[in-house]
Amino acid sequence: MNQRQLGRTHLKISPLCLGTMTFGREADRPTSAALFHRCREAGINFFDCADLYAQGESERILGELIRDCRDEVVITSKAFYALEKTLRPVGLSRSYLLSAVDASLARLKTDRIDVYFVHHFDEHTPLEETLQALDQIVRAGKVRFLGASNFAAWQIEKALGISALKGWAPFDCIQPMYCLVKRQAEVEILPMAQAERLGVITYSPLGGGLLTGKFKAGFSSASGRLATDATYQKRYAGDQVQQAAQAFCHLARERGLDPVTLAIAWVAHHPAVSAPIIGARNLQQLEPALKAADLKLTDELYASVCALIPAPPPATDRTEEAGG
Repeated sequence: MNQRQLGRTHLKISPLCLGTMTFGREADRPTSAALFHRCREAGINFFDCADLYAQGESERILGELIRDCRDEVVITSKAFYALEKTLRPVGLSRSYLLSAVDASLARLKTDRIDVYFVHHFDEHTPLEETLQALDQIVRAGKVRFLGASNFAAWQIEKALGISALKGWAPFDCIQPMYCLVKRQAEVEILPMAQAERLGVITYSPLGGGLLTGKFKAGFSSASGRLATDATYQKRYAGDQVQQAAQAFCHLARERGLDPVTLAIAWVAHHPAVSAPIIGARNLQQLEPALKAADLKLTDELYASVCALIPAPPPATDRTEEAGG
């Protein structure tokens, strides 16, 4: 896989990033190791994690796997949620971030995290407190670059403005949800990222599994998050979403493509996206995702996929000014 620069950082990353949320959960240690090594074999050097995943176990497993190749890989982690009950401030408070990063470093068995994300916006903590704490973490050498996950465009821009004013380390990367049936990021988040030259690693390119073709109406399936997780069922509910997913899978198969491969390649085709985050429970699920790195969409195929579900209106809601 040809590497590219992550936004305005000097990090060189593969065009796909392996998400490790399944490590220690759906994927046991041997399976996690197999997924990691298959990705390395395919040319992936970028691995996304979070302290929340499997209550810290994902970080522990990833830490063991990168031990012999730490300088060859780019790793991320995130903080926001307390892993155990505590009376101390959590979220993005200064005290919690300072302790959370140390705990992640210990689980990952490394002296630095390449990109450290705040997992959600914290409406209960002043943004200045969060950004000053993150700057302290960067200056201490514990983190190389900062990122924001699940932030709105205005929240990211506000943070960038404060960091610039105070001379603090800014956000250099964002992690929004983005897939064919969740296109809201196209309105403000992705254009903002392009304007600010931010790296963008998007999650859920398969719509929680909806775009794999294995789910029928009502999310009936033998396994998978859409079959068992109420959060995912609510996120991807609606006749329009399910009809678009079915049409997408039909289109992919008509073109001789695995829906998984096409769904990820469609996300990667957007010029703002640095690398989609892929995930898998086993090697069988991983293989079609890896093929997305080699699938170059023609303008015609990209437009055909886009036409399956309406693009969101422009931020001003002046639909007459929408491109196309």
